[in-house]
Amino acid sequence: MTDPAPRRALLTGITGQDGSYLAELLLQKGYEVHGIVRRASTFNTGRIDHLYADPHERQARLFLHYGDLADGSGLRHAIETIRPDEIYNLGAQSHVRVSFDAPEYTADVTGSGTLRLLAAFRDYARGAGKRVAFYQAGSSEMFGAAKPPQSESTPFHPRSPYAVAKVSAHWYAVNYRESYGLFIANGILFNHESPRRGETFVTRKITRAATRIKLGLQDKVYLGNLDAKRDWGFAGDYVEAMWRMLQAETPDDYVVATGRAYSVSEFLEATFSRLSLDWRQHVVIDPRYFRPAEVDHLLGDATKAREKLGWSPKVDFDALVSMMVEHDLSLAQQEKLLRDAGHAPRGGDRG
Repeated sequence: MTDPAPRRALLTGITGQDGSYLAELLLQKGYEVHGIVRRASTFNTGRIDHLYADPHERQARLFLHYGDLADGSGLRHAIETIRPDEIYNLGAQSHVRVSFDAPEYTADVTGSGTLRLLAAFRDYARGAGKRVAFYQAGSSEMFGAAKPPQSESTPFHPRSPYAVAKVSAHWYAVNYRESYGLFIANGILFNHESPRRGETFVTRKITRAATRIKLGLQDKVYLGNLDAKRDWGFAGDYVEAMWRMLQAETPDDYVVATGRAYSVSEFLEATFSRLSLDWRQHVVIDPRYFRPAEVDHLLGDATKAREKLGWSPKVDFDALVSMMVEHDLSLAQQEKLLRDAGHAPRGGDRG
């Protein structure tokens, strides 16, 4: 007897934080994983390089394909060629502040890009001859100004072009599920961080700066609203919730969160205190980092995910901060070694 073919998953956004953790999880579960990557003149696969093997080798189970959420025909071709059992749409222009500067691009990729992928998925699912499932990555930013705590029944009140685009993607997914009887699940994920978080996102910006300050590589970090409160969890925990949504008997929408919120200033305190530093001596408020419309307090109620999916977060706030500080302190130590050897480290504020 031959072994049954492994389940096959297709991920957009595989080179991002969530994509890398999800690819890791799926490979551990025996999946064959395919990822959509955008063509660029520089390599952007750093988060998944440790997972990659030459596809000419027989043991390779991770495969990358060029594509873009702005290119519907390319998405359709990828799906029909790969013939996945599960599709995870994690790709987006996901930086909230940047979405105010690039609103049309954000709307096209984050909102309309989802519609393009859903249309291709619908046509593929009709003739697939097997159960296929689709995960749509939502965001707590969709709740925006809604009063906390926020759950699946909380009305959306988006406060940025990014959030508006994510709301449209959410409702496209619901519409395709209801109109065509497709297995489509929406995950409404609250803020989730890790050492793989991009350095322009506030948590990683803080841990990166604090560790560099500790070693004398910089002195100040420039931030915006320190009073904003967020429900921060670990990205590695949250991708398991994504997978569980597609293993359920019926598709549904789920909030994924820790149920505890902390302000940016509390994140600063937790980070800098681990390094025996006073964040107040190093943080400068820069009006450039304030949003035109602020989101004050996001706090998720993940009761439904806990009861229906059996999911709960494993990494708490303190462990998350410690994990990120430890990782970034190691990076800062490497930078210092290079500087001391006569190589100038990267400097300056990166947004």
